[in-house]
This record gives sequence, structure tokens and C-alpha cells, in this order.
Amino acid sequence: MALNSQQTLQNKAISSEMSMEELSLSEMDFSEDSDQKKKLANETKNWMFPFILVTSLFFFWGFVHNLDPILIPHLRKAFSLSDLQSSLVDSAVFIAYFVMALPAGYIMRKYGYKSGILIGLILFGIGSILFVPAANSLQYIYFLGALFVIACGLTFLETAANPYVTILGPAETATKRLNFSQSFNGLAAFIAPTVVGPMILSGKNLTEAEMASMPPQELSDYLASEAASVKMPYLILGLIILAVAVIFYFTNMPDVKEEDKEGAEGASFRAALKSMKLRWGILAQFFYVGAQVCVGSFFIKMATTTAGLEEATAAKYLGFFGLTFMLGRFAGTFLMQYIHPRKLLIAYTIINIFLSLLAITGTGIIVVYTLIAMAFFMSIMFPTIFSMGIDGLGHNTKIGSSLIVMAIVGGALLPPVLGLISDITGNIQYGYTVPLTCFAVILLFAFNGHKTNKA
Repeated sequence: MALNSQQTLQNKAISSEMSMEELSLSEMDFSEDSDQKKKLANETKNWMFPFILVTSLFFFWGFVHNLDPILIPHLRKAFSLSDLQSSLVDSAVFIAYFVMALPAGYIMRKYGYKSGILIGLILFGIGSILFVPAANSLQYIYFLGALFVIACGLTFLETAANPYVTILGPAETATKRLNFSQSFNGLAAFIAPTVVGPMILSGKNLTEAEMASMPPQELSDYLASEAASVKMPYLILGLIILAVAVIFYFTNMPDVKEEDKEGAEGASFRAALKSMKLRWGILAQFFYVGAQVCVGSFFIKMATTTAGLEEATAAKYLGFFGLTFMLGRFAGTFLMQYIHPRKLLIAYTIINIFLSLLAITGTGIIVVYTLIAMAFFMSIMFPTIFSMGIDGLGHNTKIGSSLIVMAIVGGALLPPVLGLISDITGNIQYGYTVPLTCFAVILLFAFNGHKTNKA
């Protein structure tokens, strides 16, 4: 009995000791798990506010871009321009992307994303404020100059913000995160024409005969009032942008410089262009931006000529065009949880090919609804092409980003082609063979652009 009691006490002691060890291990595991959660929480906190701040940039450049379709008919009227001449608004904007993309990429490789964003915001703000002296001059060329300065700033912002969003946060959700941020382009696309459009468009549409019959002073006053309507919206926008630049300056923005440390000497245009994904991405982005600008910039002209809408009413429909674009971005981000982005891109592109055919052959208000539907299915294209194009570039990511941003020059070169077709044929609908061709090229990218180089 004594032996049994002693054995029992020993067993209890051992059991107690084991329980303490298990408890100690359990506490250790809990402690490690807690530390890991704290670490993840801190990491999320570190990138979440910068992510929100950078996402705001998507709204701002979307806002100013979606004032261009308002400016085009406004300046066409104020300066008696042809469709080809009015399309130079787009050319002034998107040529800046081509000119400034490489300098923007170089500055960010050398000084980081934050420096690129600050330079972009300063140029954006100054260019917006330049609309005031441009309006005072009553010279079309000065408006184009102000737009060029704005677009130089946007080049820095887009070259920085698009890849920066893919880096801020988990790699596996980079495409969805970029589509989410780009969704705020769509929000701006709704607000800009709906809120600011009526401030710029006067609703006065005088024929050439009416203007010719007006006394010189009355005609001068009319043109001056038309030009002056852009002053206040762009002045306010410029001041807001400069205020945002101050916020960015005082915000701690995590930067990714490991890419350059890993292989600064290995980062080169030749190395980047070895990627088949990047080559296809550059081509696809050229045609996508060309298609988007063509459809959006001539929306009001299409609405007024094919459906007989008043200018102000057409501007409201342009707002719905932007709203649909925004909803398409959010819907696309949601669908990408279940459908691979490349497959969704294929489906959306095929739909837009059929919608382009309907825009060319349709009549009446159905053409307007067709263009609005096209906005929904264009919505995911830019961020999806962008993320597919820079996929796997490593330390060449910033170079690849610059090259894809340079491809935005499609928005400068393709709208004049549409305008020229419209001027020659006298039918704006025939010009929509340009976006039709663009979507065909994007479809080829969707089928081939995901492939890697053959060994």
C-alpha cells in the first residue's frame, strides 16, 4: 500500500509536471500567435493609410481626365474647331504621357515613389491653375499647353501609383487591389461631367451664320464668356491638388527599394523587354487607352448627332457613362474572386467588339445606351492589362511600368484618326471603327499576353 501510495504521488507529480509543460508550450504558442497577429496588424497599419492616400490619386486624375470630354465640345464651339482639331485636346494630354513616362520612371528608380508622386501633384496643380491665363488669352494653343502640363503631372502619378498599389499589401491580391483603386477613376468619371459639366457648358449653341451676323463686340463678349467658364473649376481643382501634395509631403510613405538593391545594374530596358508579357502589355495598353479616349471624348458628339440630344442632356448621359464605368470596376473586382482576371478580360473584350458594331450601325437613343454599356465592359481593362504586363518583372518593374504608361500615347494618336474619319465621311459613327479595331487587338493580348518566353 505504501509503495502504491508513493507511486501514485509520483505519477501525480509527473502528471502535474507534464501539464505545466503543456501549459507552458500552449502559452508559448499563444504568445507567438499573438505576436504574429500584432506584427500583421502593424504591417497592415503601415500600408493601409498610404494605400488610401494613393487611391485618392486615382480619383483626382480620373476627375481631370473626364473633364476632357466636356472640354472638347466646349472648345470646339468657342474656337469653331473641326472634329480633328478638337481631338488635339486628347493629343496634348496623351503625348505628355509618352514624353514624360521615362523621366518619371528614372526619378522614381533614383528617389522612390513618394518623390514621383510629389512632382506629379505639383505639375498637376500648376497646370490646372494655368487655365486661368489660358482663358484670359482666348487662344486655343494656351489651353493645349495647360493640358500638357497637367498631363505631365498625371504621368508621374500614374507611373508611381499603379505599381505602388500592387506593392502595398499582399502580393496575391495585387490585381484585385489595383482594380479597387482604379474604381475611383469611375467615381470621378461620374462626378466630373455631372457636377462640373453644367458649370462649363453654357448650353448656347450658335451656328456659324449666327456668329457671323453678330456685331464684333457682341461676338467677342460671347467667346470670352465661353472661355471664362473653365476658370473657376480648374482653379479650385489646382488648389485642392496642391493641398494634397502638402499632405503627401508630411506623410510617411513606405517605399520599396529592395528592387534596386537586388540588381540595380541588371535593371534595364533590354532586360525588361525580354518579357513577352510586357511586350504584349505595351501593345494592348496602347490600343485600350486609344479605345477608351475615342469612346469617351466623342460621346457628346455621338449623343447630339445620332440621338438628337441637347448638349446639356448629353452631358448628363456622359455622367451615367462614368457611373457605369465605376460600377463596372467594382463589379469586376468582385468577379475576380471567382473568375481569373484574364478570362474576365476575354469575355468583356468580346462583348465590347459586338457593342462597337452596334454603335456603328445603330440609330437613335440606342447608340447612347450602347456607349454607356461599353463603359461597363471597358472598366477592368486598364488595371488588368497593367498588372498582367508587369507580372514577373522583379527589379525591372519600374521600367516596365514606365513603358506601359508610355503606351498611353494611344490616347493621343487614335482619337485624331476617329476625328479624321468623321470629317471625311461626315458621319461620326463610322469613326467608331477605330475602337472596334482596338478591342480586336486587346482580345489577342488576352489570349496571348499571359504567356512567358519560350526557353
